[in-house]
Amino acid sequence: MHATLVIFRRELTSYFATPLAYVFIVIFLAMAGSLAFFAGNFFDRGQADLQPFFSFHPWLYLVLIPALSMRLWAEERKSGTIELFLTLPISVLEAVLGKFLAAWAFSGIALALTFPFWITVNVLGSPDNGVILASYIGSFLMAGAFLSLGAALSALTKSQVIAFVLTAAGCFLFTVSGSAVLLGFLSGWAPESLIDAVSSFSFLGHFNGILRGVIELADLVFFVSAIALFLFANVLIVELKKAD
Repeated sequence: MHATLVIFRRELTSYFATPLAYVFIVIFLAMAGSLAFFAGNFFDRGQADLQPFFSFHPWLYLVLIPALSMRLWAEERKSGTIELFLTLPISVLEAVLGKFLAAWAFSGIALALTFPFWITVNVLGSPDNGVILASYIGSFLMAGAFLSLGAALSALTKSQVIAFVLTAAGCFLFTVSGSAVLLGFLSGWAPESLIDAVSSFSFLGHFNGILRGVIELADLVFFVSAIALFLFANVLIVELKKAD
């Protein structure tokens, strides 16, 4: 655990040592605000809630999370520092956890900096703050699932661009797997069990459930299991690729 915390601090500090952190945070805040106020009609709805704000988070993460995760392992492999990094007295699991937790904490910082939206909606009305808190937790969990997938895919390649494209495509598939368009396409020929399985993997479906203000055990288990599964895949991929 000590080694994981050391890597966590090292990685989190490295984000703020370059303009990457500040660019990411500014873009996230600007896009989240613009989508909520203009595309989500925040004021025109006349309701004291943050539903327009959170409803766009899955689509924001489709662009921003791959940009954050693409460097986690691809840069290490490209520069050849992965061999040196893994010769330290740490296990691959500790390295994977440290890098992932740092990226997740960074995304959490970006999410936490949206607190003015929460203050604004409380000034304008009397929102259900329990629903808003649940939505923040759901958004953070979804970001973690996206990041764990991106970390695993980043370990597959030495190119950050390829890692970005693979992560964006993978996150998109998991996001829309429960959409009516995809399920309608499958309903014509696929068995009901396969349709239910595809629908159950939808990040958007589980996130929308949390947006209603109830963190059900099924949604919580889904996101935690997805993170654990992708981190396990990340460990296996790093083990296989570290000699390349």
